[in-house]
This record gives sequence, C-alpha cells and structure tokens, in this order.
Amino acid sequence: MIIRENNNNLSFPEEHLLKPIQNLLLLALASLAPLAHAQAAKWPTKAVRAIVPFAPGGGTDVMARILAPKLAEDFAQPVVIDNRTGAGGSIGVEMVVRAAPDGYTILIGASSYASNAALYKLPYDPIKGFAAVSMLARGPFVMSVHPSMKAVNLKEFLELARAKPGALTFGSSGTGSVPHLATELFRQMAKLEMTHAPYKGDAPAITDLLGGHIQIYFGGLLVMASHINAGKLRGLAVTTEKRSPAMNDLPALSEMVPGYSSTTWFGLWVPPGTPQDIVARLNQAAGRALKLPDVQERLRANGYEPGHNSPEEFNRFIAEEIAKYTRVVKAGNIRVE
Repeated sequence: MIIRENNNNLSFPEEHLLKPIQNLLLLALASLAPLAHAQAAKWPTKAVRAIVPFAPGGGTDVMARILAPKLAEDFAQPVVIDNRTGAGGSIGVEMVVRAAPDGYTILIGASSYASNAALYKLPYDPIKGFAAVSMLARGPFVMSVHPSMKAVNLKEFLELARAKPGALTFGSSGTGSVPHLATELFRQMAKLEMTHAPYKGDAPAITDLLGGHIQIYFGGLLVMASHINAGKLRGLAVTTEKRSPAMNDLPALSEMVPGYSSTTWFGLWVPPGTPQDIVARLNQAAGRALKLPDVQERLRANGYEPGHNSPEEFNRFIAEEIAKYTRVVKAGNIRVE
C-alpha cells in the first residue's frame, strides 16, 4: 500500500485507495437496510409478549387484558401477558429495556413510570432509553373525604384546611406512589399544611378512610365511586383538567386550584432501537383497538377514557409528567427508603 505523509507527520492511505473501501462500506450498510425493512414488514410472525409490571387484577393488568386480545386479532398472532412485579413496576420495565428490539416484547405500563423517574436513579433513561408507542387511557383520581368532615364541597374543604393547619391527614397507597404525589401536588399548589399517612396499598388506606382514621384520600374513580354512591364517603373533586363524564357532578380541582392536573394513565412502549415500522404498526393497532365500542365501554366502566396519541406526543407527555413529579418530590422533600 502506498503511504503519504501529511503536515502532522501522520501516515494515511492514498485517497484513490480509500475510495474503494468507502464504497464497500456504503454498500454493506445499504444492504442491511432492506433486510431490516423486510423483517419489520413480516412482523409479527410469532407470539408477542406483553410485560405488565404489576400483579394480576390491578388497573394496569385490567388495561392489558382489555387491549391484548384486540392486538392479537389485529396481528393474527397471540399476545401473551407476562406479569413481572416488584420495585413499583421498575423490574418489569427493566426487562423490556433489555429485551431484543424486534417488536416481540412490549411494555404495558402506567403513570408510575413517571413517578419512579422522579423518585429514583434508574438504570435507564425514561425518555431516550425507551421507544414510546402511545398512551392508551387516562382517568381521574377522586378526592374523597369521610362524611363526618364538616366540609361538604371543595371550597369549604380549602377553608377548613387553611383554618386548621396540620390538623387533617391524607392517606396514600405508599410514599412516592402516584396517589401520594397527586395529593402532594394539590397540597403544594393550594398552599395547605396536611399530614401524610402512607399505607401499603389502596385497600388499607381506603379501609382507614371509611373508619374515619384519616380524612382525605385520592383514589381511583371505580373504587371510590362505589363508596360515594353508598354514602360511605363524600366525593369533593376529580383530578383531571376538566370534569369527568363518569362523575360530572364533581368539580375538577383546577376549578379552585388553577393549573392543577394529575391523572392515572396507561401507555405502551417497546425497547429502544425497535424499527420505526414496527413502532408505527403497534401505534396504529392500538389506535384501532381503542376505537372499538366494546373496548371504550370497558374502559369507561373502569373510570378511564381512551387516550391514543402519536409516539412523539406520548413522549412529550411523559417528559412533562416526569418534570411535574420531580418538582413535587423536590418541593416536598420526599424520600423513599
């Protein structure tokens, strides 16, 4: 090989010898693109595994079991639900991060995806380390109080809480849980002093709310509505930007605390590096499923509204949720042991 000297005394091959090598590299790269495209075009040719990072029976699992059969029909391939619990959902999420980016492992996750990013130093980037596909559904928490409380509406509650700083106790399903951060966001924005009582899950917190041991709880619409309708609890507001069609008689918290919004939501992700063709096909299939009348009926029966959007829109939403909860965690000095 002929070598020439440059001004820095470093040796480089002659340019006319480099060109054939560059051409070969370009040809090799170009040959890979049709192969990847062909693989994506054939997808799926086998079962797709849907990781659900929570236990069976919970809201995320219900969402997955509503969606999975519709995706299976669309793809003409099975969609198998795999519940992988632990660490507030992080264990299941990490499994998907490390999975092959071939479209055969998907994540059906929830709003804890954003709260975990605000609370923990994660081994993956929640924005760049995942390929967002679409939001699936959103729903409100219902701000509920024990009937013994003198406040019969949101305005009276705010007056009572401000008149007795620190006297009221709100429960949550655990420190750093989405209901906790949703209530803490309300507390911070309304400038209230309240005491936090964390529980190990919704059930014990709601039990103590029903018994009058705590005064306030932000719970899922489906569970809280049954107690409210039975007169065992009093609903004061919902946490969505606007009133919920399922409980239209309750105001949105934003009507008294402008700018407030905190929801429980579900979404669909795939491992980073998944071909865009597959991401697009998953997004379109999810959109078709969420338009089906029986899917919408089942979602609304559980207190959720369909929420399909583009991967770009979903990614922006996730970033906003993480930023919001990060501010809440910092302002509230919230730590999870």
